Amino acid sequence: MAKRSAGTLLYRGRGAELRLLLVHPGGPFWAKKDQGAWSIPKGEYEEGKDPLAVARREFGEELGAPAPAGDAIELGELVQPSRKVVTAYALEGDFDPSRLKSNLFEMEWPPKSGRLQSFPEVDRAAWFTVEKACEKILPGQRPFIDRLLERLGRQLRA
Repeated sequence: MAKRSAGTLLYRGRGAELRLLLVHPGGPFWAKKDQGAWSIPKGEYEEGKDPLAVARREFGEELGAPAPAGDAIELGELVQPSRKVVTAYALEGDFDPSRLKSNLFEMEWPPKSGRLQSFPEVDRAAWFTVEKACEKILPGQRPFIDRLLERLGRQLRA
């Protein structure tokens, strides 16, 4: 059974002013990676759980602030190169990246040292233009941006 994650693509503005919030994963593996390393805030869940509730919960855990209220735009599922299935929702809202307060995780570091160290799940959050977000986001999540643009365009025409 494939692992499942759910997350939120937060956006603000419209047209040329549209900005997307992405997060940079914490920990030593990601420390020197930037282009193609950012993600939507997301987390794993078990089959049978409500993915939207998980996406909202994970937003709070990874950013330290509740997900904005309001109607979520379904962005569907994507199978990642790791075979994990990610379900995403878009929410309109705001977040001040300087207020980031992420949960921590522990791992043995350096490898085979026998020492556990704590690292934030997310070490940075930032707002990006659509063009820049497309460069920064993990390639397997890039279609979520396209889907959001399609949904927002459809809403504006309706």
